[in-house]
Amino acid sequence: MANAISANKAELIAIANSVASEKMIDKAIVIEAMEDAIQRSARARYGAENDIRAKLDPDTGDLRLWRVVEVVEVVEDYFKQVDLKAAQKLQPGSVVGDFIVDPLPPVDLGRIDAQSAKQVIFQKVRDAERERQYEEFKDRAGEIITGVVKSVEFGHVVVNLGRAEGVIRRDQQIPREVVRVGDRVRALILNVRRENRGPQIFLSRAHPEFMKKLFAQEVPEIYDGIITIMAAARDPGSRAKIGVISRDSSIDPVGACVGMKGSRVQAVVQEMQGEKIDIIPWSEDTATFVVNALQPATVSRVVIDEEEERIEVVVPDDQLSLAIGRRGQNVRLASQLTGKAIDIMTEADASEKRQREFIQRSEMFQNELDVDETLSQLLVAEGFTELEEVAYVSIDELASIEGFDDELAQELQSRATEALERREAAAREERRTLGVEDSLAEMPHLTEAMLVTLGKAGIKTLDDLADLATDELVAKKRTDPRRRRDAPEDKGGILAQYGLSEEQGNEIIMAARAHWFADEETSESEGA
Repeated sequence: MANAISANKAELIAIANSVASEKMIDKAIVIEAMEDAIQRSARARYGAENDIRAKLDPDTGDLRLWRVVEVVEVVEDYFKQVDLKAAQKLQPGSVVGDFIVDPLPPVDLGRIDAQSAKQVIFQKVRDAERERQYEEFKDRAGEIITGVVKSVEFGHVVVNLGRAEGVIRRDQQIPREVVRVGDRVRALILNVRRENRGPQIFLSRAHPEFMKKLFAQEVPEIYDGIITIMAAARDPGSRAKIGVISRDSSIDPVGACVGMKGSRVQAVVQEMQGEKIDIIPWSEDTATFVVNALQPATVSRVVIDEEEERIEVVVPDDQLSLAIGRRGQNVRLASQLTGKAIDIMTEADASEKRQREFIQRSEMFQNELDVDETLSQLLVAEGFTELEEVAYVSIDELASIEGFDDELAQELQSRATEALERREAAAREERRTLGVEDSLAEMPHLTEAMLVTLGKAGIKTLDDLADLATDELVAKKRTDPRRRRDAPEDKGGILAQYGLSEEQGNEIIMAARAHWFADEETSESEGA
């Protein structure tokens, strides 16, 4: 390559063809790199102030060199300008303002110039090769690719993919899996990023998507779309769960994935270094799916808390350890599979919890409504949990309870309404003690209890409230089953516990900001 510029015509074209073929890039890019190298060397010879151009014919190898000059009446820059008389000699018919070509004789480049040209060509070719690699792989994220291990550096595995290199970082490898230089490995293309040092292709063997793609290769029904993997969760190298559903009622999705004598699932297990895989029928009914996901444990009862996105699962005492699994593995995978936090408890624990809640609610009704223990327990037994339910339910529904009549129902509703008003008054007093302005009480959807919560969070003026984003105010608490134990818990918005919708949150924020717009209009009118 060092002699590329001083070579004869045939050699120049042969070198361009060879480089383009070896690096798998367009020949025009190599020719352009050669032209750029020649231009730089010519500027070094004739003067960097000159606007020198070079053109290399890609077919014949003919090289033309020239400088571009502007025709002017009075020459100020002798390197880039020429007067009309001299211009007529170079190009008859030239007029002031034209840019004309002044041919230059080819330069005979020395060793240093040739080395410099070589570096320019190499850099251009390298940039073109990186761009080609990025364009080839940028849309292939999510595919499985096979490569050969090139090296293992600091625990990260570098894989030769043929036209590029990928890396399997330590956290994306299967634990305890040993790979050696020269081994063939299959991995999922996780991400492709364009960086200064070239495209970075990140691979993974630990991602759940890798397992899903392996099943698609082994199970024709998945590849054809008859069976769909709806959810997948992995504890890499140890255990995994997948939820599958069939679009054809005559095909058993679990049986199809297992294969004859387990042949299909075993092929995936071997590729994943013996990772045990539970194949579970997926169901739209969350409770049913949770029961299936906790297999092989037997589940007695499932209670779903939609607001908290938590699921309470009750199992027989002898099934507790099986449901939780070794080091919590079974319940953790089931939680990842369903996307909800799962609490496991025994029948005894569930009974104790129900009894505790029953006593707490009974005592609340007994104190707030000033009724005897029997009456308060009767309300709880009928499903009443809050004062609001008693205050705002229809009279007929209350009167329909055995032993109740219309008069008693009306009295209970009256007492519940008075109790709520007492709570509101107490909250108002606490809110004012905290220093929360009365103007906040005029905002839509906000109760005095909510204002107390805002005050404790340091939100005490309209401006404080207006500065909040909707998510900061009402976003629900999210429980990610994949969250690490030492990671901070997402507590949601300040008012998350009150169940306000995003739309209501927007209304509150916009109402709080209304005075900003009013102030702007006042300022504009005064300025006018």
